[in-house]
Amino acid sequence: MNVRLKFALALALFFGGIVAVVAATAALVAAGLPGEQYEFFMHIVRQRAAVLGFAAMLLLFACAGVLGWLFRSYVTALRSLAEQTRIVFAANREHRVAASGAPELADVAAAINRLAEAYCRLQADLEARSGAANVQLEEERNRLAALMSELSEGVLLCNAEGRILLYNEKARALFGTAMAPGARQEFVGRLVGLGRSVFTLIDRDQVAHALEKLQSSLDQGVEYPATRFITNAVTGALVKVQMAPFLSAGRRIAGMVLTLEDVTELMDREAQRRSLLQAFASGVRAPMASLRAAAENLASFPEMNEARRVQFTEIVAAESRQLSAMINDALAEYAEALKAGLALEDMRAADLLSVARGRIEAVLGLPCAQEQEPEDIWIKVDSFALVESLAYLAGHLRDDYGVRSVALRAAQSGRFAELDLVFIGAIVGSDALALWENEPMQVGAQQTPLTLKGVLERHGGEIWVQSHKTSHTAWFRLLLPLGAPAAPAPRRSVASDSRPEYYDFDLFRHTGTDQGLAERKLADLHYTVFDTETTGLEPSAGDEIISLGAVRIVNARLLKSEVFEQLVNPHRPVSKASTRIHGIEQQALAGQPAIGEVLPQFQHFCEDTVLVAHNAAFDMRFLELKEAATGIRFAQPVLDTLLLSVIVHPNQESHSLEAMAQRLGVSVIGRHTALGDALVTGEIFLKLLPLLAEQGILTLGHALDASRETYHARLQY
Repeated sequence: MNVRLKFALALALFFGGIVAVVAATAALVAAGLPGEQYEFFMHIVRQRAAVLGFAAMLLLFACAGVLGWLFRSYVTALRSLAEQTRIVFAANREHRVAASGAPELADVAAAINRLAEAYCRLQADLEARSGAANVQLEEERNRLAALMSELSEGVLLCNAEGRILLYNEKARALFGTAMAPGARQEFVGRLVGLGRSVFTLIDRDQVAHALEKLQSSLDQGVEYPATRFITNAVTGALVKVQMAPFLSAGRRIAGMVLTLEDVTELMDREAQRRSLLQAFASGVRAPMASLRAAAENLASFPEMNEARRVQFTEIVAAESRQLSAMINDALAEYAEALKAGLALEDMRAADLLSVARGRIEAVLGLPCAQEQEPEDIWIKVDSFALVESLAYLAGHLRDDYGVRSVALRAAQSGRFAELDLVFIGAIVGSDALALWENEPMQVGAQQTPLTLKGVLERHGGEIWVQSHKTSHTAWFRLLLPLGAPAAPAPRRSVASDSRPEYYDFDLFRHTGTDQGLAERKLADLHYTVFDTETTGLEPSAGDEIISLGAVRIVNARLLKSEVFEQLVNPHRPVSKASTRIHGIEQQALAGQPAIGEVLPQFQHFCEDTVLVAHNAAFDMRFLELKEAATGIRFAQPVLDTLLLSVIVHPNQESHSLEAMAQRLGVSVIGRHTALGDALVTGEIFLKLLPLLAEQGILTLGHALDASRETYHARLQY
């Protein structure tokens, strides 16, 4: 029962009881009086009715004051003490209760605090033992996290419903590089996250078909089935997917492992190659037919006259020239395609020369030395093409000039690196080098349509011949731009609490997503906790959102690595009063997207989740007012931490974000930034869940019903 209603009933009973006693006493006294005295008594009562009514009002106020003091000193104080006690044992064990009201309650508070101290010691001991027992498990998880971060392919692990249980950074990056028309790169990677559906990333029908194939293979007794397919990703990229199942009892598919590779560029090159082959095949058909006809006529009619023979000979020569030109054009086009496909990467010059040395010795049988070079020379190269170029030059030295051995060295010259192929006993002219530059390169039996000149152009490099007359030494010098030393791959501390939550195997337990949300337990739902910063406090008067921040909660964990943060151009001035609160200046918003561009991306981020906010009516009003203009409607359920706090702590004085954070032991960082407030609200929400459970509020339906009954739910903006 409501405290105010209890107070009113108690006051009515208390006051009514006193009035009834006084009235009964007066009635008994009057009943014992003689007739004349009784009449006189009643006459006095009637004359003093106003005074008696005033006395009754004074009595009512006195009763209210006494009862109010009793309620404040005992009833309300005891309820507040109980709420604080629940905080200690369910949400924040570092919290200590403070007694208010009657002095006697101080002893109760002291006893509760002594119990809290003992509880803290017991919990600390249990956590220490549990931590020691879980060290091995944590090490295995850390190894998994480290392994996943090192894989060159994107990896997704999904349960049977397609919910993502694990992913690595490569998978997130894969869905944030190739962009569909109109998509913004900073938004796309946000589609990858724990608990999200893989079907928002790749085609549902292809995944379903692959699962059917895997189950069919399992039914036929295949022990380790796998399947592959190429599909369009949500980003517009072509992705090669290899899928393998993991099994439950009865060899039924409980989930799937997907390795992902972006093959967009590869498929484009393959399409180009096929187009080239098709064009080449179509183009040579006519010249070949003419050549064949001319040759057959020359062979079949040896007695033909000279004029006729000259005519057929000219046909053969012309068609041969045309065919030769066509072949040369096709090879040049193929060489350009290969050259365009060269992938430049930063590597140590010493490593490149070591590979080139092995190539020269293995393929050409030519002894090759590697002179000492500085360890810190880095170049940006296509290592395969450049190694082939060095081997190609060494092959010409061996075959054309009889060189018996070569050497490799590297040095730095300003902003360039000098790679030298050194040889002794031969004089190579610049004209010979110019000829070699334009020929398709051949190393041993392997020939490529790439030319040395094309490779150098791709690298932005140069080549020339130098010699030293005294030592009879000469060398080809390749001048190449320096590269940047490869930064060590960022390794997240796998033992740190700041490590992103890239896996959550507890999601295997959460099935039955078709169950009504109202009946689902609060701890089993996925949430998006969000906050806004605005130009002012009156959405109905034209104020606009200028910043939107959000974080996801999956499996009762705040995923600080899966966040949404975006400034918004409001196309109207920001009030100075608002700027003093959130610190966002007008100039910071000039180049930002408008709300119509941001809301569709935010809707994708929070789909299939319950929204959570503090004083959610304020933030939701801004979103609702944009429905007509953007067509974006947020129809999912909304929970308000303000209302939930009123439910679990009705006797606490304040339900502000700061007061709640202090009660529940949540650190406030980044206050009055959209993402900072969302993170604080998310931590507070997780602290409220066990307190709600203690009051029997276990499901979303319970929480929504209880929220509607609070006084604060009537607030409107």
